[in-house]
Amino acid sequence: MTSFKDDNPESNLSVRLLMEETTERPSVSFSYSQWMSNVKKSTQEAYESKPISHWILLLLSGAAMLIAFPASSLLSRLYFSNGGKSKWIISWVAVAGWPITCLILLPTYIFQKIKPTPLNAKLVLSYVVLGFLSAADNLMYAYAYAYLPASTSSLLASSSLAFSALFGYLIVKNPLNASVVNSIVIITGAMAIIALDSSSDRYSYITNSQYFAGFFWDIMGSALHGLIFALSELLFVKLLGRRSFHVALEQQVMVSLIAFAFTTLGMVVSNDFQGMSHEAKSFKGGESLYTQVLVWSAVTFQLGVLGATAVLFLASTVMAGVLNAVRVPITSIAAVILMHDPMSGFKILSLILTFWGFSSYIYGSSSSNSSTQASSSS
Repeated sequence: MTSFKDDNPESNLSVRLLMEETTERPSVSFSYSQWMSNVKKSTQEAYESKPISHWILLLLSGAAMLIAFPASSLLSRLYFSNGGKSKWIISWVAVAGWPITCLILLPTYIFQKIKPTPLNAKLVLSYVVLGFLSAADNLMYAYAYAYLPASTSSLLASSSLAFSALFGYLIVKNPLNASVVNSIVIITGAMAIIALDSSSDRYSYITNSQYFAGFFWDIMGSALHGLIFALSELLFVKLLGRRSFHVALEQQVMVSLIAFAFTTLGMVVSNDFQGMSHEAKSFKGGESLYTQVLVWSAVTFQLGVLGATAVLFLASTVMAGVLNAVRVPITSIAAVILMHDPMSGFKILSLILTFWGFSSYIYGSSSSNSSTQASSSS
């Protein structure tokens, strides 16, 4: 037999490349299975690294965000749709539940024998500034609830994530990578779609000027909310430190209390306290429903804030972003089902884009955290 030998170097190179390609193909499936194994292993290690009480508290905190915040938004809209008129009342109710956080904070002082964080001039000034901004933010959102459907106001309020990323980059020097920038652009586009489709979800008794005023104040409230988030993170890092959960509760109590004081002053100046009895009598559903709407609005909003604070402390801002992304469609769908909000094709498209923007932000934040951890460990 004649043995075949090819002395052509190009032919030999082709054969080697073909052999390398065929030998590399099985490694693709192997690397994927290895990646899945690493994910399961890291998940198991993360679960075992914390006590079961940690995960129970995180689960309850996440549930509070996903239930309480949508309920608060729907109740605020119910107040206006049933005859409520005062924006000051609904913004006052948003912070009137501050004693709930205080009741949760006090046992930590008693049973764990922890002393309150001492106050100084910088800390007090920071609380006053954040409290004033929170009061203004609640008032802006109250105008949005007065003139917009709950589903629309919820979609517009989701732009606060983009503002949080922007102000976090400018103030706290948080990383701003391509994925985060992409999320800002996508969410901005989603807001533009709602603006172009304004005629489909405007209530018949709301004028064009009122609708666009609600649109404007919702965006402004979202921008202010992003600024408050960045300033709160700066306060937590620079002045308070990430020592324990009771420090985060102290910050929430003080900011809510000062916001309550500013909003109460606004209620007194506008004579809305005196008008509550007349408003309750003319409220559709009667005085009993009027009282229930205001009380439960205060309770649900404060529980939502508590849940968000706990998620930020127990997990991360990425986890809070995930839950915030999930609560947007929950609020919109609940508003369509319970309050018969109009849901046009443009609004559905805006909802999809908003969720896409959130996903891009979460991916970008996760990548930044992973690279930071990798650089710190090396």
